[in-house]
Amino acid sequence: MNNSINQLKKSIRDVPDFPKKGIIFKDITTLLKENDNLKLAADILTEMYSNKGITKVVGIESRGFILGSIIAYNLNAGFVLLRKPGKLPADCYSVSYDLEYGSDTLEIHKDAIKSEDIILLHDDLLATGGSAMAALKLIENFKPEKIFINFLIELKFLSGREKLNGADIYSLIKY
Repeated sequence: MNNSINQLKKSIRDVPDFPKKGIIFKDITTLLKENDNLKLAADILTEMYSNKGITKVVGIESRGFILGSIIAYNLNAGFVLLRKPGKLPADCYSVSYDLEYGSDTLEIHKDAIKSEDIILLHDDLLATGGSAMAALKLIENFKPEKIFINFLIELKFLSGREKLNGADIYSLIKY
């Protein structure tokens, strides 16, 4: 497993001063473009939840859609979109949050999740925890049976995990 994680870690490109000065952006496009790395990441993230009874995977816009939809397919689960304002066509719940470089809002359709669902919330990156906390708040509106959270990458030095109030979290790659 460590060799696999190291392989994935090596495939991620650091982009300094993006999206603003002082931030080192973890660019996963270099991981995603290689079929072996894409498959490896999706397989590991799927395997972690293969026996949890996941009924819906919820992906955070936009990079959370990439692996999130693959994981949902692999788990034979539905896929739910968390999107920026105005992107979903039906009635939505909405929550705003702070980012390390600004603020944003996420929305989810009011009929996206049922109380008997077991949810896996997925995003590409856990940094300060703002978007993950907003997503968790949105999902909690539905009072699902259980919520798991996973990330491709976690920036541990930003302590985003602490904002998620003891949630069941797995991060594949940690910096």
